[in-house]
Amino acid sequence: MQVVILAGGLGTRLGPVTAKMPKALVPVNGKPFLEHVFALLKGNGLRRMLLLHGHHGRQLEDAFGDGSRLGVELSYRHDGPRLLGTAGAVRNALELLDGEFFVLYGDTYLDIDYGAVAQAFHAAGKPGLMTVLRNEGRWDTSNVIFRDGKLVRYDKRQRVREMDYIDYGLAALRREVIEDLPAGQAGDLADLYARLVREGKMAGYEVFQRFYEIGTPQGLAETERYLSARS
Repeated sequence: MQVVILAGGLGTRLGPVTAKMPKALVPVNGKPFLEHVFALLKGNGLRRMLLLHGHHGRQLEDAFGDGSRLGVELSYRHDGPRLLGTAGAVRNALELLDGEFFVLYGDTYLDIDYGAVAQAFHAAGKPGLMTVLRNEGRWDTSNVIFRDGKLVRYDKRQRVREMDYIDYGLAALRREVIEDLPAGQAGDLADLYARLVREGKMAGYEVFQRFYEIGTPQGLAETERYLSARS
């Protein structure tokens, strides 16, 4: 499957580290962070990736080019003159999307079996699938009710006590759910996912490996330690 990587965030929580570069290029153990992600995806048989960028995004194109140096195939789409949010950025790249694709964030390292997720997506027969992790407030604020293998509720803004799972950060989508979004309008994938869950159009898939991220100094340090041990 094609992998759509959202790499357009401003990275403000990392302070001066991202003042002149996108988060995805922050050095982690001697390499740009996204290079570690490419290697992980390649190891799972995923080689075709579309990078959606904004903030200093041209640096990503200069750093990675077409991806051949790393054994992957890269294409790019810039947000344009204004921030479009995660959903708006994906809609902005509509003509570059496959009929189905993974979408993940460019500041996360999700060390799971992507083939198993793809298999679950196809078996579910729904236009979307969200990976979830039993979080119980450990790594971030929980935002999902997941019971008996099904998504009951997802909401990042109005959280309730029963939410003990969290959106893991990897989803599988059919192109049709993006086609329905208005062109040129800013939006958040979280709102799209919440609607799909309400309408019964999004399957859930539980994963058991915690996520790593570089969005904060603490997260960056944890990710560096994990990748060092992994290698």
